[in-house]
Amino acid sequence: MFKESPIIRRKSRQIMVGNVPVGGNAPIAVQSMTNTLTTDVSATVKQIKALEAVGADIVRVSVPTMDAAEAFKEIKKQVSVPLVTDIHFDYRIALKVAEYGADCLRINPGNIGREDRVRAVVESARDKGIPIRIGVNGGSLEKDIQEKYTEPTAEALLESAMRHVDILDRLNFHDFKVSVKASDVFLAVGSYRLLAKQIDNPLHLGITEAGGLRSGAVKSSVGLGLLLSEGIGDTLRVSLAADPVEEVKVGFDILKSLKLRSRGINFIACPSCSRQEFDVISTVNELEQRVEDIMTPMDVSIIGCIVNGPGEATVSDLGLTGSSKKSGYYLDGIRQKERFDNDNLVDQLEQRIRAKAKLMDQANKIDIKEIDK
Repeated sequence: MFKESPIIRRKSRQIMVGNVPVGGNAPIAVQSMTNTLTTDVSATVKQIKALEAVGADIVRVSVPTMDAAEAFKEIKKQVSVPLVTDIHFDYRIALKVAEYGADCLRINPGNIGREDRVRAVVESARDKGIPIRIGVNGGSLEKDIQEKYTEPTAEALLESAMRHVDILDRLNFHDFKVSVKASDVFLAVGSYRLLAKQIDNPLHLGITEAGGLRSGAVKSSVGLGLLLSEGIGDTLRVSLAADPVEEVKVGFDILKSLKLRSRGINFIACPSCSRQEFDVISTVNELEQRVEDIMTPMDVSIIGCIVNGPGEATVSDLGLTGSSKKSGYYLDGIRQKERFDNDNLVDQLEQRIRAKAKLMDQANKIDIKEIDK
């Protein structure tokens, strides 16, 4: 089994979104977006903190009006995670949120209007060290590009993206990332593949408007998985018609499955069958909820019988192999004399997982201190 990802990532320049590096050799950052009214400061702050609690590296906030910009000023004071402001058309909003401490401006330069307005936004971003995200969407291409291609195509999204890129290049501004999102998996993947060959800026990945929790997670996993497996992508958002917290969880699960990020527990669990000696499904579901707060990278295998159980347990940090009445317990791949009562597995596993996480965290701190010496 691969302990590290075999994926060779595309080389890209690095930008900083607040204190989070995006691109270069930085870990792929996971983003989400608030769905509260931005003018409702308390609700928006609450949601941002919930996203941060489950590991979101960056959070995007829509700022459609000047009232929302004023609310953003208060929101920014109350949170620590970097905030990207989503702005369309009105360059004055971009100038205002830049003044109020936005960590990134999500705009399309071509939609801002006259060149002097675009230049004002770019100069403000340059002066304050704020990067820009160009965000192209298959559902909102420019009218002339729609007429030229008659329907969204990978080439159409690329042309739109390069039009905005050229504007920033003319203004000698290179601190930006780009996305070419579409709700169709093949369209999005094709667009990103073309764009990855054209520029060396970081790419923000997403399958836009992917759907509900289950269907959207599947669609995003397929599309983003294809691109990430090819080394394309420096930051991502899973777009779901669901609680934004779920977007972050799915995003990390995608990265963990490709061994591109190791944050939290990676559960290896069988789908269960008549050979199972305990209720695998309920055990795993309850345990996942209980240890959701643990961010220590760890592989935990929970297998209901002895057919595949020992093989998975020997390559896991902690493993459980189903057996009659009492199940076998493995630690660091080694079978322990201790056995777990099948009637009380969740409590026993949670206790061992938390103890193991504490030891791993302590060891990592020691390693860092040794390196610093």
